[in-house]
Amino acid sequence: MASRRIIDIFIPCFVDQLFPETGMNMVKVLEKLGCEVNYNPNQTCCGQPAFNAGFFDEAKEVANKFLEDFSNETSHYIVAPSASCVGMVRNAYQDIFVKSSNLVRYRSMQRKVYEFTEFLTDVLGVTEVSGAILRGKFTYHDSCSALRECGIKAGPRALLQGVKGLELVEMEDSETCCGFGGTFAVKFEAISSAMAEQKVDNALATGADFIVSTDSSCLMHLEAYIQRQKKPIKTMHIADVLASGW
Repeated sequence: MASRRIIDIFIPCFVDQLFPETGMNMVKVLEKLGCEVNYNPNQTCCGQPAFNAGFFDEAKEVANKFLEDFSNETSHYIVAPSASCVGMVRNAYQDIFVKSSNLVRYRSMQRKVYEFTEFLTDVLGVTEVSGAILRGKFTYHDSCSALRECGIKAGPRALLQGVKGLELVEMEDSETCCGFGGTFAVKFEAISSAMAEQKVDNALATGADFIVSTDSSCLMHLEAYIQRQKKPIKTMHIADVLASGW
């Protein structure tokens, strides 16, 4: 059993509105590993949609609220089931707060923000969740934010390999973008759909039953393509995988 940690969880917009079971499964896993989990109901968005769309004043307003919601004088960790949101807080917030009186507070918080699988492997030292069982063949999609913003690659794969009954197979171009990219999928629909098609075709070529990733936004995009084209594969967030079977 990992040593006890106190966690403040951040539930991203996509998870809150569309995949609440993923947030609950993250909590289930963290508590199983001996963590004390706190949830602040005042939390909202990290500000990424506004920031990426160029609405910097609005993004700063949301970032300031995030700072208020999660600034804690204790050593609490902040954990989210989304590398996209974690990447926003770790990286884009540096630009937002660079000339702000809140910069010191932000630096203190920045060091405590982790994506879910990253927290398990890098902080708790966990590569296997006891009791996790899920039978089938799975392939892993490296989300852009996890890989490029947070440097996450080996950890999720190690966790998946620790799930009994699960066979992990690598797809071609696993590090290539799925085509979502937030508003990119709206502004460049044809390109976005073609990228989703390529990603799903690569996954199907492995014979996998599921595509798994750290980011619900990627999985939502791929699942929409899968359902529209009636492809014989499904998507699953890694928190849901690790919470299966117990």
